[in-house]
Amino acid sequence: MKNVGEAPQEELATGERSTRNRVARSILDHGPSTVAELAGRLGLTQAAVRRHLDALVADDVVEPREQRVYGTRTRGRPAKVFALTDCGRDAFDQSYDKLAADALRWIAEQQGGEQAIAAFARARIAAQSGAYRAAVESVPAEQRAEALAKALSADGYAAAARSAPHPQQGEQLCQHHCPVAHVAEQFPQLCEAETEFFAELLGTHVQRLATIAHGDGVCTTFIPKTSKPAETSETASHEASKTMSKTHNASASTAGRNPA
Repeated sequence: MKNVGEAPQEELATGERSTRNRVARSILDHGPSTVAELAGRLGLTQAAVRRHLDALVADDVVEPREQRVYGTRTRGRPAKVFALTDCGRDAFDQSYDKLAADALRWIAEQQGGEQAIAAFARARIAAQSGAYRAAVESVPAEQRAEALAKALSADGYAAAARSAPHPQQGEQLCQHHCPVAHVAEQFPQLCEAETEFFAELLGTHVQRLATIAHGDGVCTTFIPKTSKPAETSETASHEASKTMSKTHNASASTAGRNPA
């Protein structure tokens, strides 16, 4: 990883750059964050956090945004949050985005356009699905979103499961990092295939609310709460197949963008 927020030599000796990297890393792991949230997680004063954020903003590593609110908006002005820029994300990844995009573009041109990209995206997900499937199938239904989040985090997605704004309706799976965000911006089939896989894995229709590839701070997937009794494996397989078909038809209009 490149060091972000370069500082003058006299500051380096005091650990300024190391702390600045911690601030940026915390935003990567937890998503867009307020000054107070960063101070609490890192054990710093808010004044110190603001100083580091000022330097990171000047270096185009982070940028201030208005906090996005899902559900009912409370009174008062939303708190300002700080999110990683594209440059900031690149500081944590040695990216081969151009090579990947060029390869997908060649596949589209030579092998059948968007359908070929979609087939590749599904094959890519299938090839790495084993660990996710094992994690999800090893726990009760009500713990599956959390198990999936942990498995995604192990692969670098910095994921977490949390209650939706109306908990009785379901959960939100939040991925604070996406290694292929820049490529998915050009080829949304990657997001669509992931959404299909989540639906099949969790046994229910899911809805993608936001994606990093579309410019949001976090990839957010809504998972509705189900109250169905446990299914036999044959029934579950049949229902998963229907869910995959429904999700594929709807994903083009929902993946990679926020609801209106």
